[in-house]
Amino acid sequence: MTTADPTTPISTTSTTSHASPEAAPRRQIVQFGFYKLDPEFRRLDSATKHAAKQEFLTAAGQKYEELICLSYSTVGLKADVDFLFWRIAYSSDTLQSQSAALNRTVLGSYLTTPVSFLSMTKRSLYMDPSDPFHDVESRTRLIPGKRKYLFVYPFVKSRPWYLLPMDERQKIMEEHIKMGNKYPSVKLNTTYSFGVDDQDFVVAFETNEMKDFLDLVQDLRETESSRYTVRDTPMYTAVRTPLEDILGQLF
Repeated sequence: MTTADPTTPISTTSTTSHASPEAAPRRQIVQFGFYKLDPEFRRLDSATKHAAKQEFLTAAGQKYEELICLSYSTVGLKADVDFLFWRIAYSSDTLQSQSAALNRTVLGSYLTTPVSFLSMTKRSLYMDPSDPFHDVESRTRLIPGKRKYLFVYPFVKSRPWYLLPMDERQKIMEEHIKMGNKYPSVKLNTTYSFGVDDQDFVVAFETNEMKDFLDLVQDLRETESSRYTVRDTPMYTAVRTPLEDILGQLF
């Protein structure tokens, strides 16, 4: 088994913004791509599988400008997918270039993508009363991959929610935020999908304690904001895992 540090991105270059304080922070494009391996691949001879594995690892490890790509295993945790790539970039071209390179590999020809969520970073409309002077850039630049578990799901609010006065929505969200602050071990990454995918938001929670996330979600069911939730499924539980180890779980 590899001893690679599971917090190291597969492919990454610096994402530090050099914009002046007056300039608007650059938004990131975020994609959660879930993959499923065709069982037919496991029936290939060992030499072919080994060569395909090395080819895929090489393609996945290729460097792309300002790309973060993190791998997570869903083996044994979800029936319809085997692993996840959490990709963060500043251009959709970068995301497509890496996907195309993976598609051209032998192993890529045996992979399907049953689920894919596309979103972007954006500053939240709602203020956290406990942190009213939060850094704007911190809401537009994700720094992921520091915790073992990742929980990802699409999120859709009802249309009546968006018709509420802003001060009323802020008040409701303050209760929601306060509940989240009870669980400091759980980090929330909220990204926005309006017009670019089928949901309003994609939310990705990171934690080292699965039980904390379960308790948080249960508590959030009792908040006023949950009245306006239309959809928050399917939910995907994934474990931060080096890609080489994920492939070892699959064949």
